Amino acid sequence: MDLSGTWRAALADDDLRRTAVGLDFDDSGWEPITVPGHWRSTAAFAASDGPLIYRRRFELDRPTDGQRCFAVLDGLFYQGDVWLDGAYLGDPEGYFAPHAYDITELARLATDHVVSVEVTCEPQRDKTAKRAVTGVFQHWDCLDPDWNPGGLWRPVRIETTGPVRIEGLRVLCREASPDRATVDVIATLDSDAGRSVRITTSVDGIVERELEHGLAQGANTVEWSFGIDNPPLWWPWALGPQPLVRVTVTVEAEGEPSHERTVRTGLRQVALDQWRLSVNGERLFVKGANIGPTRMALAEATPEELRRDVLLAKEAGLDLIRVHAHITRPELYDAADELGMLVWQDFPLQWGYHRSIRKQAVRQARQAVDLLGHHPSIALWCGHNEPIALATEPGLAPDLKKVAAAFAVGQAAPFTWNRTVLDRSVKRAFEKADPTRPVVPHSGVAPHLPQLDGTDSHLYFGWYHGDERDLPAFAAAVPRMVRFVSEFGAQAVPNDAGFMEPERWPDLDWERLARTHALQKWVFDDRVPPAAFATFDEWRVTTQGYQALLLRHHVETLRRLKYRPTGGFCMFSLTDAHPAVTWSVLGHDRSAKAGYHALVEACRPVIVVADRLPEAVAGGSKLRLDVHVVSDLRVPLDGAVVTARLSWPDGGGPSWRWQGDVPADACVKVATLETVVPATPGPFHLDLDLACGDVAASNRYDGRLA
Repeated sequence: MDLSGTWRAALADDDLRRTAVGLDFDDSGWEPITVPGHWRSTAAFAASDGPLIYRRRFELDRPTDGQRCFAVLDGLFYQGDVWLDGAYLGDPEGYFAPHAYDITELARLATDHVVSVEVTCEPQRDKTAKRAVTGVFQHWDCLDPDWNPGGLWRPVRIETTGPVRIEGLRVLCREASPDRATVDVIATLDSDAGRSVRITTSVDGIVERELEHGLAQGANTVEWSFGIDNPPLWWPWALGPQPLVRVTVTVEAEGEPSHERTVRTGLRQVALDQWRLSVNGERLFVKGANIGPTRMALAEATPEELRRDVLLAKEAGLDLIRVHAHITRPELYDAADELGMLVWQDFPLQWGYHRSIRKQAVRQARQAVDLLGHHPSIALWCGHNEPIALATEPGLAPDLKKVAAAFAVGQAAPFTWNRTVLDRSVKRAFEKADPTRPVVPHSGVAPHLPQLDGTDSHLYFGWYHGDERDLPAFAAAVPRMVRFVSEFGAQAVPNDAGFMEPERWPDLDWERLARTHALQKWVFDDRVPPAAFATFDEWRVTTQGYQALLLRHHVETLRRLKYRPTGGFCMFSLTDAHPAVTWSVLGHDRSAKAGYHALVEACRPVIVVADRLPEAVAGGSKLRLDVHVVSDLRVPLDGAVVTARLSWPDGGGPSWRWQGDVPADACVKVATLETVVPATPGPFHLDLDLACGDVAASNRYDGRLA
């Protein structure tokens, strides 16, 4: 029975906690509220931080002998207390995992019932020591910091089973090859008494395994494996098809079906070695993007919108999306499975946390595997994004010295509680719950004592530090820092910018835009100064051009370092969750910025690239540029022809032609282009073209002669 729809809600207080949870209470004067949803979407609670008490009346037939009934909350944001007919059921915590309570005895007493849930989502006042596992929803520089995600944001339902319920079902593909796949199943079976049961496992209706197992009263963990000969292997879209199979587990008690659960999975094997990912033994250079929530009010995103975000990533030529510091709706993972999009799944930890969080984080890490482990698209788990105690809030320019000091301590100190204790605990929880996938303890941690390895890198050349041209020299000097770059980019103003009130230009409400809409004016003043533009549209277009330029050349640089040492990248970021000025290349309405088109071009399967032209070249000097071809194709390009042409300001210019073979999945140096530039000042261009059968690629670089 699905209890979604209109509930009643009121702000909680001590009197209501005592009187408003039973059947006899009259809630007709309370506010109607939609479940699933967030309470801020109801006008009466649009500015509230709660807590709220929700109520819903319903009718339920009395369970017969051998039947059990459970109240299941699929998602409560973030903590709560639950009652049925005034009887206390429990105190769930954790926004993404379901919480279930046995209501069998209460259901036998009557057919009319009321479920009451007090929901709390307390703002995290000390951002350096947060106490809730909510990730980006309560601390991020891409969302409105005054937003509160509280509410019953996923369905509430009544589930009826036999005497044994499958409380949890974890399905993991441990091994997969063309000859055989091995699947591990871990089930938590809740029995109302000690008994023996028969457990049947089938794949697409074909029984693969049957076993008898004795259960004690209460929760029992049962583990088993089964094999599939000649399995249909699941692949990322760039490598092959995405066949999916349905695994059904049925529990019989006393010869009768008691409960059945089905999950859809794919048969594949993933591995990560020195930040180089392989799927089914096939190495893949990963082109990826970070994504935040599809909507800030995630409950209100439609299944079509969630799928669209995955499709837009695929249409950009990306292989992977990093679900950045949150766990999202099931529809996105289903779409990733179907479309062959790999997922880097972050656990919802970002920046600094209080020591009290560790046990809760470990428990929820196990729940994340229960919830998502069957999805073949999920390629790796990450425990914590940037485990640094930052108190930064959107708004005016931060104290850069304090921020730099926090980063320095967080990165270089041999021991910090977040990085050393919390993240190791979460990593161990993931590894124990899911030995089939790689697990990284945190993201964005540079080499530090006593471990000099570090993790993936967050490099904001051209935004927070340095110049956008600095990445190639940095990569040459510190190659370990570009093994996998999982964040880079620049903010740009979206096309749908009505929320910025452009008619006020140049006197925009910069403070509001900074706090509510993420705009970092203190950086724009350095990179693309608003004061330099006569109109809003000129500034908007230039911000997008700067973002596009940075993304294009960063991606080209990292692809040219393919496997030597770079295993891939994740640009920051793909989409916005609300009207904002962020690093996204798709606005909140999914209108494409210039950066999205630049990403599409830079991520094509075959690209021909040259060293970046200097900002200015002195007349009469020598120009020397290396030319490379990067191919992600799984077949070689035999006899590929590459041409290069320089166009000087006067219209003339030299040209070159080379022919040779490009191996599959490789980057090769074609040649070094050398010439002496003329003395005529003005703009010039380098055009590159590749042709090989049906495969073609082109590129253009713009320069200036001084």
